[in-house]
Amino acid sequence: MSPAATTSTRELVALDIDGTLVDSEARVPAGTVEALDLVRAAGHEVVLATGRSLAGLLPIATRLGLTHGWAVCSNGALTLRLDRAAPSGYVVVEARTFDPAPVIRRALDLGPAVRVAVEEVGWGWRTSGTFESGDLNGEQKSVLLADLMAEPATRVALAAPGIRRYTDALRACGVTVAPQGPDWLDVTAPGVNKAVALDVVRGHLRILAERTVAVGDGVNDLDMLAWAGRSVAMGQAPAIVRSAANETTDSIDQAGLLPVLTSLIPAVDHTLSRLAAQIATAERTAPGPVVLRVWHGSGPDLARCEAWTLQDGHWIRHALIPSGVGVTMRAIETAALDAGMPYPRGDEGRRRAQWRSVTGDGPAGFELPLSGL
Repeated sequence: MSPAATTSTRELVALDIDGTLVDSEARVPAGTVEALDLVRAAGHEVVLATGRSLAGLLPIATRLGLTHGWAVCSNGALTLRLDRAAPSGYVVVEARTFDPAPVIRRALDLGPAVRVAVEEVGWGWRTSGTFESGDLNGEQKSVLLADLMAEPATRVALAAPGIRRYTDALRACGVTVAPQGPDWLDVTAPGVNKAVALDVVRGHLRILAERTVAVGDGVNDLDMLAWAGRSVAMGQAPAIVRSAANETTDSIDQAGLLPVLTSLIPAVDHTLSRLAAQIATAERTAPGPVVLRVWHGSGPDLARCEAWTLQDGHWIRHALIPSGVGVTMRAIETAALDAGMPYPRGDEGRRRAQWRSVTGDGPAGFELPLSGL
């Protein structure tokens, strides 16, 4: 069976970034990273789904420890695999592009003072003029309008006072137009939104439609909230967003995402270390017996640590143990014991843990059976 096979309890957890994971000052509420680690240790797939460009997503993903897995950015125009081993830390799985020339020309006809920015994937933006610092993620380079219209684009940003009133006129160009306030429009290819991209990810992960969770706070999250089996609006979200969701949690200033994440995992003994808590969570949520599998990098520390479980006679990957990266095998042993997870040990000398060699799914590694396997 493929190591990507999953259990029926696995969920896809789609999370907006701004207003959900980070506040207006780009601060991550306390406890968020720890909760995300436990959600992943429970076998769930956390997928960032943001209106940010790739250049704006990557630093946040790193801060959150989400450097491996799936992500959706540019309001669904880009679908990525985050992978620390890749040269840039990611692989673009799908880029949904369109011809920007008709909508740019139409925008300039309606408002000659409109400023235009065209996304350069992974770098920043080519622009018709300078935008304020913080308006765009990544670098900026001013170019001629003809250059902005010359090639297919993943996203175009249009900025001008009151430009939202032109939304319908620009949609008539056959593109997706998402207002981001009265003075800003994001333009993407026809039919592009977070929900469309997330459903592609769901298919890759082989997760049932009803096992999806989405949390967001913006109008650009409406499609995502309608798509999810369980939808949650942040407390500060506009009324239209809150009314579209199954639930409303607290605001970002009150760390409203935390109770949503906590609801996805079993109760945690808060006296345990982060590593021990993740191992305990993985063991409690697995549908069968568990082994911890580890792989070394170029040095003595571990490059990967995962919980695998026996299901229908096959070993499948159940969950990542995020805090197992960068530690030693001895640290894994200690954390497992602290979590109350016994493992086979030798009969003589120091009674060391009996690690077994494993091969496949990458370089050779080792596994530590739990629960007396």
